[in-house]
Parts: sequence; structure tokens; C-alpha cells
Amino acid sequence: MTEPIVADATTASTALGATDAIAPDDRSAGALTAADRAYAATKESIIRGDLASGALLSEAVIAGELGISRTPVHEAFLRLAAEGLLTLESRRGAVVRPLSPSEADDVLEMREAVEAACAARIIASDRVDEVLPTLRSLLEEQRAAVAADDLDRFIAADDGLHAAVVAGARNPVASQFATLLHDRQQRMRNLLIRVKAGQMAAAFDEHAALVAAIEARDAGEYAAVLRRHVDRNRGVL
Repeated sequence: MTEPIVADATTASTALGATDAIAPDDRSAGALTAADRAYAATKESIIRGDLASGALLSEAVIAGELGISRTPVHEAFLRLAAEGLLTLESRRGAVVRPLSPSEADDVLEMREAVEAACAARIIASDRVDEVLPTLRSLLEEQRAAVAADDLDRFIAADDGLHAAVVAGARNPVASQFATLLHDRQQRMRNLLIRVKAGQMAAAFDEHAALVAAIEARDAGEYAAVLRRHVDRNRGVL
């Protein structure tokens, strides 16, 4: 079991200061409430891995770092608990919920099924030429990130490439399902790249093979490469 880590003022400041990103379903920047800000900052820090699994979060510390009262932080914690990112314990407070190996395997399984189907649909619907420029651009972005050893840049391009395949299929149901998986996938990407040496370079090579399979209009090859890509990460977390 992961030993709880208390997010003190220094830890919270580093984690919550890492980004001002807002989740896609949040309000526009001009209409953000204090609870929205606390929710977005804490969620992003969990997904990035800045707040570790098992970390014990303090409403008072986070409220102080964001310059707000504890009430909106409490509201944010309730939202994050409903999404499965926090566990609320009566005597301890909010704890960052670990991503279990079984949950990680479930996410990988469904991500593989959705993406392979989307790639096959792109090829069958003759939309390859529409998606290739975006895929090539994101692949070059990943190449540059590997060369610069820039983890955040690589993860953003990694996410963008897989999302472009799903979007390119023009299947609203697949897009909705991918959205449901997105936060867990991003959290896994951050965790995997941090715990496996050479992960960025290996992932880049596999992404290059995926793009090549799309360009060759070979849905079977795409599915095979994607299976290897996914299987390499099973059991790591």
C-alpha cells in the first residue's frame, strides 16, 4: 500500500503552480468561480503526477496557495472525489486515489479497442489524406521533445496524436468514449514516462509506426502496432 504523503505548503505550491489549465467542461476564464479554480488546479496536479498517489491534501494549504477560502476547495474536493481522483476520509481528509493495476489494464484495453476501430474507419472511409498532415506534425513535435528531453511537450503531442486518430474517424460515440477515458489516460502517460527509463524514445518509435500504418492504409498493421504499444505498458503501474 502506498504510504500517505501530506501535501504541505511547499508541495502544494509547486504542484498547484505548475499549470493554470482548466478542464474542457469548465466555464470560460471570465466566469471561473473560486471552486472552479481549485478544481482545475488540483485536478491538473493529480493528472500530471505532481501530487502523488496516496498524498494527503489539506484544504487550508490549497486555499492559502490559491488565495481563496476553504469552502470552494471543499467543493472542488467533492467534484474530484466523484470523478474518482480523490478519496474523502472522515478523519484524514482528501487523499489522492491511486490508479490500481486492474484499472490501468481496463483503461488500456478500452483505449486500444476505440483507437483501432477509429483507425480502421479512417482507412475504410478514405480520410487518410485528411488526417496525415496533423499526424505528421504531431510526430515531428514528439521528435523535438525527445531531443530536448521535454516531458511535458512530449506528453502533449502524444495525447494530440492519439486524439487526432479518434477525431479523424468522425464517430461521435467514439469521441465521447475517448473523452471519458482521457483523464485516466493522461495520468497514466505521466506516470509511465516517469517510471520507465527511455519511455519517450520507445513511444516515439511506436507512434512513427502507427503513422506509417495509416499512411500505408493498413488497418491490420495499425492494430498490431497499437497492441504492442499498449502491451508494453501493462503491469508497469
